[in-house]
Amino acid sequence: MCMIVMQNKIFMKKTNKKIIKLLIINGPNLNMLGKRDPAKYGIITLKKIELQLSKIAYKYGCALSFFQSNHEGEIIDFLQKGTSRRANGILINPGALVRYGYCLRQALIDFDKPVVEVHLSNINKTGVNKKVNVFEDIRINQVIGLKEKSYYLGLKMLINYLKNK
Repeated sequence: MCMIVMQNKIFMKKTNKKIIKLLIINGPNLNMLGKRDPAKYGIITLKKIELQLSKIAYKYGCALSFFQSNHEGEIIDFLQKGTSRRANGILINPGALVRYGYCLRQALIDFDKPVVEVHLSNINKTGVNKKVNVFEDIRINQVIGLKEKSYYLGLKMLINYLKNK
């Protein structure tokens, strides 16, 4: 039995397959989606993205755990929790940590599960240190520049990777 929680409603889906458990992690400033720079990031909120991700996960029989923090250390603490460590993979939008989050990088290496990195904007054209990506060699895939669709495509990539592993 797979349990998915969407907007405080619980949906159950019968399944004989092992449930894929995924962490959806968002870094600094992503709690401000819908309010900041709509031309670059779109107008959708993080909660709406999470709702759509939950719907996609439900179709695939997956369970999601969401976490957002503006602090790298809190993200690392979340990854090191016993409940998090039981997850099969991670979909992460590290925000600006993509340029300097070396501690988060090490935590993801220690986590030792597949990681898909997503960004709403094209990070290769914005920000400082455009050529630096501390996750480049530890992720299985990356989706950038598609606004909220980056998350949806990234989630499907991660699920397909795990199902075909």
